[in-house]
Amino acid sequence: MATGLPQPAVAPVWCREAIPDPPKRPQGEPPSFNAFLFENSIIDLSLDSINHVRDEFIKETGHKCSIFDVVTAMIWRGRTRAVGLESQDEVRLDFVANVRHLLHEVLPQGGGFYGNCVFFVGITSTSGKIKHASLVEVVSLIREAKESLPTKFSEWLVGDPKGRDAYRVPPGYATLVVSDWSRVGFSEVDFGWGEPIHVSPFNDDWNMVASCIYLKPPKPKQGVRLMARCVVREHLAAFDDLMMMLA
Repeated sequence: MATGLPQPAVAPVWCREAIPDPPKRPQGEPPSFNAFLFENSIIDLSLDSINHVRDEFIKETGHKCSIFDVVTAMIWRGRTRAVGLESQDEVRLDFVANVRHLLHEVLPQGGGFYGNCVFFVGITSTSGKIKHASLVEVVSLIREAKESLPTKFSEWLVGDPKGRDAYRVPPGYATLVVSDWSRVGFSEVDFGWGEPIHVSPFNDDWNMVASCIYLKPPKPKQGVRLMARCVVREHLAAFDDLMMMLA
């Protein structure tokens, strides 16, 4: 509408009743939350540095990996090294994955469904393992978790009581949540004055879980811009230095 089109190119479809509603699990005691004074960081990772790791992954494993896999491995390992938890301490990574392709039989066939259709993927390891791992090894952990998505999602759909509730992300400083906005299209939105120079989420009041959002960097840069709120001040310098070594 902002560009003068009379209607959307694809008709929007609400159709919320199509989303499965599995049996609810007993919730138990609510988790306790601690607020952290996270500091903001903006870090641009070049496409060259990302592709270098992707090439190394192919060379060592014979398989391909995505930009998301590499960027996520970079920030998870960098943050784990910066915060300096004990080697035996548990660290966790969570991110959302698209599951539309797993619901193709129930979603509208003509497209246009615009509701959220995502599922949390979680990886748990030890601080020592992530700190001392190569980026290729961390990428492999992320790939394995993504490949388990169909099985985990199927378990959730039938209310499997033995599986972990993917939507209960454990709070705490050892957990990192990442989200990829680089392909959402925010950088291409034109309200009549051209494309935005910079896009930024407004989440300064969310201090329960460390987070990082991936965006497109300003043109003509290529790669990924990290908008991170994932460390407190005492760990900020180490985190920024470790990430800039990869930029």
